[in-house]
Amino acid sequence: MNKLKVKGAEKSVNYTYFDRDLSWLSFNERVLTEASREAVPLLERIRFMAIYSSNLDEFYRVRIPALKALYTLSQNKKIADQDSRLDAIHATILKQLTLFGTIIREQILPALKRNNIQLLYQEPVPETIVPFIEDYFMNVVASYLHVVDITDETDYCPENNKIYLAVTVRHAEKDSRLFIVNVPSDKLSRFYSVQHEGTSYIIFLDDIVKLFVNKLFRGRDVVSSESFKITRDAELDLEDEFEGNIAKKIEKKISQRDFGLATRFLYEPTMKRETCDLLRDRLGLRTAEGVQGGAYHNLKDLATIPVYDKALLYTPYRQAQYTINNPQHALLEDITRNDILLHPPFHSYETVLRFFNEAAIDAYVTKIYVTLYRVASDSRIVHALINAARNGKKVMVFVELKARFDEANNIKWARQMKSAGITIIDSIPGLKVHAKLAVIKKKCTKGFEYNGLLATGNFNESTARFYTDHILFTAHQPMLKEAEDLFLFLKKRRKPKASDELSFKHLLVGQFNLQQRFIALIQREIEHVRKGNRGSITIKLNNLEDPVLIAKLYEAARAGVQVTLVVRSICCLVPGIPGMSDTITVKRIVDRYLEHGRIFMFSNAGNTEVYIGSADWMNRNIYRRIEVCFPVYDEQLRAQLIKMLLLQAADTVQAVVLDEHMNNIPAQGEYLVRSQEEISNFIVRNQSS
Repeated sequence: MNKLKVKGAEKSVNYTYFDRDLSWLSFNERVLTEASREAVPLLERIRFMAIYSSNLDEFYRVRIPALKALYTLSQNKKIADQDSRLDAIHATILKQLTLFGTIIREQILPALKRNNIQLLYQEPVPETIVPFIEDYFMNVVASYLHVVDITDETDYCPENNKIYLAVTVRHAEKDSRLFIVNVPSDKLSRFYSVQHEGTSYIIFLDDIVKLFVNKLFRGRDVVSSESFKITRDAELDLEDEFEGNIAKKIEKKISQRDFGLATRFLYEPTMKRETCDLLRDRLGLRTAEGVQGGAYHNLKDLATIPVYDKALLYTPYRQAQYTINNPQHALLEDITRNDILLHPPFHSYETVLRFFNEAAIDAYVTKIYVTLYRVASDSRIVHALINAARNGKKVMVFVELKARFDEANNIKWARQMKSAGITIIDSIPGLKVHAKLAVIKKKCTKGFEYNGLLATGNFNESTARFYTDHILFTAHQPMLKEAEDLFLFLKKRRKPKASDELSFKHLLVGQFNLQQRFIALIQREIEHVRKGNRGSITIKLNNLEDPVLIAKLYEAARAGVQVTLVVRSICCLVPGIPGMSDTITVKRIVDRYLEHGRIFMFSNAGNTEVYIGSADWMNRNIYRRIEVCFPVYDEQLRAQLIKMLLLQAADTVQAVVLDEHMNNIPAQGEYLVRSQEEISNFIVRNQSS
């Protein structure tokens, strides 16, 4: 834990903070423990193991390079504790990987066998199925294999997170040589299934290549064959400049990303020291962290295991569908009359798609403004925007080209939209636009009026199937006029300045008023308590890191405000410290859907205010992004959000409580409450009433 004195916080108070990376690892451990719970269906448990592995890979691509840079800085400037911080991170990961191995060997594999499925995990292939596998190797796999001799100097550069075999080969009495053979899991399925005598045998592609690798070296002896992979830095290192074509710059960087600086060299535990050293020397891995892993890498591929028994999956929740209420059967007319609030995936996402489709064909719509951060690979929303432009609408789209790992997809869609006549606003150097806004401008008898869609998550119909979010459809004219003003500012493609005269009364906008407004809302709760009233704050976030806002929550707790936090991932606030945070509770929920929505509730002495939006309370969201949060004014819709938030705060089945030592403690309560299930039932009941 770190102690910091935060500018603007209470005088002479040093606040305590969890390390952000250890906190994130604590969250990933919570994901992993879900795989160990027998109450979770078997294929869902395997999926959680895949998610854990994928998360860890991204950690090594994104955070480890940053930590290594800090480590270098600490050596140059003698910054204390950086060594121990890295040691703690490595020890935590090692502990989790040990747990990962235990879960798969002692729980997952036996459970699969009970269902007549044998995943051959470090087991010999039964002789009875070898002929089938050999046919597959010779007929399919062999065409994707390439062999590289790296015994001597080489410029060969293995790609990021691809699996390779280090094959040691000896010819008669000659010295041995070291070859690299790729495992083509990027071209073929990671698993091959053989049905034999009532059992489904599932074999890793790695093992198939190992089993027949000798066919690549006829006349020579294969001495050993061990797998390895290299993880490389994912940072694109774009310069903060306005000149030139930013899409071309990003594309160039993307093409180099898979061959960038190596941050991790992960190898099979049976690999000999001399083989490791030769790989390091020939492949430029001297600065990469050497990690002795398991026999198999890229276990995120477990998500693709060829098992299709629906009985081993969750029974789907019933999905609510919004029903059009007006005689014209038009969604836009409904929005003009009343605000609408949807909560995918508990609600169907079709209503969002209809919003864009109606805007594209409505004769009265003249302009459409949209922000896009992560776009679906075959986006129906983008197709609707292209159709709108072809129908004569003026369409302006801000496409965030710097959305990590989605850059290429976003560039592709930006080009298609631009060629269709849509005005594309490129990324702003040094700033990401993470807001989720869509505004349409329509002709009416009074001149013009707005309809809008403001959300907590991306306009992405693919992720909407498993990310929980909140979407407000509104015709609140002043709020949407503020949103239009923001779009016109974004068109300038520059960072906000103190001299900018944009004024936001309804919207909370990052770089303008978002942090200040949240601080003021917390301060108001403090003032209520000082006047003898009850003060309470309930907030749901993905990540909580910003020291200024955390310090304000500490100040509120010290004043007697009851603070309840539901934080999915990173939480740098330390709960339960006497005299500082003993009135703060932090819960973390991991269930069948990924918790993604952000809700901010302030009791305000009985006049509760609720805001939702795109912003986590992280340094990047507060200081380096355009974010938008917004109030929910409709009393009934606000009550929905309050009900949902209180259900999550009361979760005793899928929630854990974060203690002052960063431990995930199972939540306790008088009743069993599984919030996602309760929310699903609540929405279905509310829909039918």
